Amino acid sequence: MAHPVSSWMLRVSVLIVAIVVLFLSGLSRPAIGQSSAPFATPPPGSPPAKIRPYGEFAGCPEEPALFHRCAMEKAKTFNPPRTPDGKPDFQGYWVRIGIRNSENIEEHPATMDGSGGRSSIVDPADGRLPYQPWAAAKRDAAFATYLDAAQFCLPHGSPRFAYGGTKLVVQTPGHVFMLNDYADTYRIIPTDGRPHIGKDIKLWEGDVRGRWEGNTLVLDVTNQLGMSPIDHVENFVSEYAHVVERLTMIDKDVIHYAATIDDPKVFTRPWTMAFGWRRNTNPRYEMWEQGCWEGVQSSLKYTHDGRKRYPGAFAK
Repeated sequence: MAHPVSSWMLRVSVLIVAIVVLFLSGLSRPAIGQSSAPFATPPPGSPPAKIRPYGEFAGCPEEPALFHRCAMEKAKTFNPPRTPDGKPDFQGYWVRIGIRNSENIEEHPATMDGSGGRSSIVDPADGRLPYQPWAAAKRDAAFATYLDAAQFCLPHGSPRFAYGGTKLVVQTPGHVFMLNDYADTYRIIPTDGRPHIGKDIKLWEGDVRGRWEGNTLVLDVTNQLGMSPIDHVENFVSEYAHVVERLTMIDKDVIHYAATIDDPKVFTRPWTMAFGWRRNTNPRYEMWEQGCWEGVQSSLKYTHDGRKRYPGAFAK
């Protein structure tokens, strides 16, 4: 016979799990009559979105635009630790700052599950993605039409790989390796000057080539499939996007990240986003394998409501 306290605790645990499942289910689907996400960007002319306060890292405010300006100045004088071959030593575990979740890379309000945030777009200065009219309309309708690729455990691509989860960075002469705790996605980045693969070969994470410009690691990304949105509100780039990412250490425990995206079939001009990485300094930290990989669809029983997986910018 079960102990009465144990039975009571079991019932409470089952209830808590059920509440959590229902909560998560509600976050991923539009409410009845709702066509946009609760964390959508406010219309032009709106007052600043209500968000939770930002912190400060390496003497720089965390808010993306402010962090970007501060970090650019600090990078001019900071001398980073170095690997035996003389390159800045980025090795270790890193987590994002500035972009506090993947809901929306533009400004958006705090919601039940997120802290909200100012735009991570630093160019254009208004913080808004410079979509062509057709692409803006597609983005605005996408949340009610498609499920985020993350719900299918699919790779994020660039630039979302950089703000998709904790990163492990390992360096060797001629290569930089990055492992993301989301879906065990990774990058093996040659820094030896080899060319990109053929233009007709498309990959979920794209083809990444690295080079060092002083203390900055520059990542040149092409050949993406373009089938994974860059946030939960379904902002997107296409398979024609050319992304240049720049990572510069401004403190032994803080990296400044900026990415410029040139995708003339989707946007009216190139645009740049910026935020940061901070080091996880816990010596006992372990990156555990996430139970999420391509083909796992167990979460869809909670989230699937007729929407389909995002098919790419130009899919019919």
